[in-house]
Amino acid sequence: MNTPDLITPYYAATAYRSDRIPKQPPSAERSWIRRFAKMRLPWGSAQEVAPDDFLIRRKPSSLRFQEEMNKEREEKQKLGTYIPAPYEHVDFHDRHDHESFRFSLWSKQSQFWIYLLIFGKWGFILLAPIYVFAVLVVVSTPYKPYLEELVSVVLETYYVFLLPQLVCWGVGAFVISYLPHLWVKPSRGPIWEINRRTGLVTLFDYDNNGEYKKNGTIGELTAPFYEFDAYIATIPDRQGLVTNVLYIAHRYRD
Repeated sequence: MNTPDLITPYYAATAYRSDRIPKQPPSAERSWIRRFAKMRLPWGSAQEVAPDDFLIRRKPSSLRFQEEMNKEREEKQKLGTYIPAPYEHVDFHDRHDHESFRFSLWSKQSQFWIYLLIFGKWGFILLAPIYVFAVLVVVSTPYKPYLEELVSVVLETYYVFLLPQLVCWGVGAFVISYLPHLWVKPSRGPIWEINRRTGLVTLFDYDNNGEYKKNGTIGELTAPFYEFDAYIATIPDRQGLVTNVLYIAHRYRD
């Protein structure tokens, strides 16, 4: 009779469990500049609650719809009738599932076209009313016929105040809508990851003592999840309104 192989457990020994947290030494004191406008939240005694926004965005009907889409895709792949979506094969280095949350940004090239569109669109929308009002005030002076003065002022000022924003808006919208091969580019890799299976928080190091530039090796700085503290940072936004931002910081390293 053959001896059955040992079943490898799904969760690693380092996986987070609230009843198996080892004793931790006191946290390292941080400089006042790193503690400015921040408040550390109480550690431990976590409650099994979820924010309302999470329940709204991840409601059961949305999850069931995603499951049906995955099943339909698998069936079509088995039958050989599946047509991949554009850029489905491209690895954008992010991952959001039951096992891990891996965060990455788009490439700088992608962000350039997105920011170009945003700058042009909102710059034009915000400046256009101000520009129209200013032109009407200027041409109200009775030195020339109204229509002649209006055309003269617009021709002299339009290309300075509104044309650059309009060009950025048009170019950005055209590239994003019709030239995806120019702007849909993955970044060099992920930035950080929180893994439920291993219980580790990973920060991907692209310096890595020069190894990344030499041979593309990405370093990994890891620490168990229970070594992190949660902080609330209170900062004003551009309109001066108070915004609370949640951070997690390693207790023994900056």
